Amino acid sequence: MEAIVALVTELAEYEQLTQQLALTAEGLRPHLFGPRPAVECIVGEVEGEVVGFALFFANFSTFLGRPGVHLEDLYVRPAHRRTGLGAALFNHVGRLAVERGCGRLEWSVLDWNSSAIAFYEQMGATVLPDWRICRITGEALHAFGHTDPLAALEQPVQPA
Repeated sequence: MEAIVALVTELAEYEQLTQQLALTAEGLRPHLFGPRPAVECIVGEVEGEVVGFALFFANFSTFLGRPGVHLEDLYVRPAHRRTGLGAALFNHVGRLAVERGCGRLEWSVLDWNSSAIAFYEQMGATVLPDWRICRITGEALHAFGHTDPLAALEQPVQPA
């Protein structure tokens, strides 16, 4: 657990998103190993040291009418990149998706991360240009979760 948290911390630093990082080993443990796991994780080791991971979970495509896999994070320490470890982790998640009868494997990539985009395209991925990730988090999520859904109908939507 501690190794995964350390790698996620490195990933957050790389992506310049440490201000969003709240992960702890204690917080992650029930989501991996609790009575209703929300995520799965595979790790890559070199000489007994965890140097990479892939964390993923199930999703569903209404268009395909089939489950899918969402790869939340794939990270390999810089010293172990270009060794095939990232490709092996990525491929393992893809094999699991196929074995589980999934219709697709999806993930997000930051638009400035050209090396990751090139890696994914080399693996056969298509980067979807027309889609944007939408997110509600933190206090906004808390407020949204306590909003009367019928009250939203009373307020007209303003076009952008």
